[in-house]
Amino acid sequence: MRKDIRYVGLDVDSEKMAVAVAEPTGEVRSLGSIPYREESVRRLVKRLGPASRLRACYEAGPHGYGLYWQLAKLGVHCDVVAPTLVPVKSGDRVKTNRRDAEKLARCYRAGDLTAVWVPDAAHEALRDLVRAREAAKKDQLRARHRLGKFLLRRGLRAAAGMRSWTAKHLLWVKTLRFEHVAQEITFLDYLHQVEHAVERVARLERAIDQAIESAPAEMRALIAGLQALRGIKSVSAATIVAEVGPLSRFSRPKQLMGYSGMVSSEDSTGDSVRRGAITKTGNAHLWAVGVQVEKEQLSGSQRRRAA
Repeated sequence: MRKDIRYVGLDVDSEKMAVAVAEPTGEVRSLGSIPYREESVRRLVKRLGPASRLRACYEAGPHGYGLYWQLAKLGVHCDVVAPTLVPVKSGDRVKTNRRDAEKLARCYRAGDLTAVWVPDAAHEALRDLVRAREAAKKDQLRARHRLGKFLLRRGLRAAAGMRSWTAKHLLWVKTLRFEHVAQEITFLDYLHQVEHAVERVARLERAIDQAIESAPAEMRALIAGLQALRGIKSVSAATIVAEVGPLSRFSRPKQLMGYSGMVSSEDSTGDSVRRGAITKTGNAHLWAVGVQVEKEQLSGSQRRRAA
């Protein structure tokens, strides 16, 4: 560790950020709050500089990576840290922006923080798109549940053997009519939401295909390679690439699986070894698509055995 390095902790919200500095002498002090504006950040770096002696960090969150890129342009090394992995002192029940910034600076200097991967522009754009499609699929599921429960309350069920939400099932749903105007309006609104959700998902999936075609060559090659695996289609492959980034940043497969959260939990002591379900402590979007791929692989195996 260099003796002249200053470690800067930033607790960021939408309007301002609390700033704390861990000095080379060991002192950790708060510098108060500054507006979350480019000019304010530039003045802060000038005040604490030179930039080569600064190490800054802040927690990953809804503000994205704009602050990271601004500090990088100013020559400051910055890490975006995983908020769930920031050490928490037992019994500490006081949480303020100032205290959080001081804790970040102190833990950063001690090396107790875990930095997250910061995507480049191409990966971030694809990630935004696949996450929009993921949100659309969740909304589609909610819309189907609302309509399905509405019909169930009326005692309306499709014929035996008809799979839900297929084209045949939707044709049957559209033939339904209700005695009361209020129920008819409710039914039509729920049906419209289901149809809109289908169109929305299809539109986003077409956009993902277009984004893959215009992606950098390395990303296209990796997406194509992943689709050679059973159960992985273009959307799943694009999601994996967007969430994982370059696979070369993992030195071992175990690190990649830990990042995905698809490793078994463990509660062992002495000679007793007990393993449970997957931890789900990694990237939620990545393990969700991993579980979906596994389900498709299992269903495909069952279909082949039945044939």
